[in-house]
Amino acid sequence: MGNGFKSLKGKLLLDGGALYGSFFHRTVVLICHHDAEGAFGLVLNKISGTTLSDILVANLPRAIRDYPVYFGGPVQPTALSYIYMPDSTSGSNVMDNLKVGHSLDDLIDVGESLTESSKLKIFAGYAGWSPGQLDDEMRRKAWLTHPASLDMIFLPNPDKLWEKIIRTKGWKYRLLADSPEDLSLN
Repeated sequence: MGNGFKSLKGKLLLDGGALYGSFFHRTVVLICHHDAEGAFGLVLNKISGTTLSDILVANLPRAIRDYPVYFGGPVQPTALSYIYMPDSTSGSNVMDNLKVGHSLDDLIDVGESLTESSKLKIFAGYAGWSPGQLDDEMRRKAWLTHPASLDMIFLPNPDKLWEKIIRTKGWKYRLLADSPEDLSLN
């Protein structure tokens, strides 16, 4: 992976104001995989208004039936993904103590082993980039990056996540955070 390739796996991407009118307007995307073959991420702050039992006809553990489902991205909107904190860091595949999965059987296993301190987030769809596409978008400054943390990923009010992080980026971005969602109303 020469030519200065730098993986963004385990980082957050934020709309820095350049994505108005797109699915990614005011989103925060966790990059779960990024290499020369492309990138895969999940939008952390777009809740769908449905629960897992609303979208899946399966024998789900009671603990996860009413979990909210997030719009993970515009690619394959019926694809299931989830992120959770595994029992040990050896199972982590995104960052320390965070794993992404896609299997319904594995999600059921996760649901059966949840404790009060467990963290789980479920997504329909995902954000995907073909080889070089995300790197090109980064060169064009379509995205801002931010270090990910488990606290941010599992923030209780994810609808405020973009605003919370963007305010830390300086005065220009604080103005953006204070502007209305539809800039024509400004």
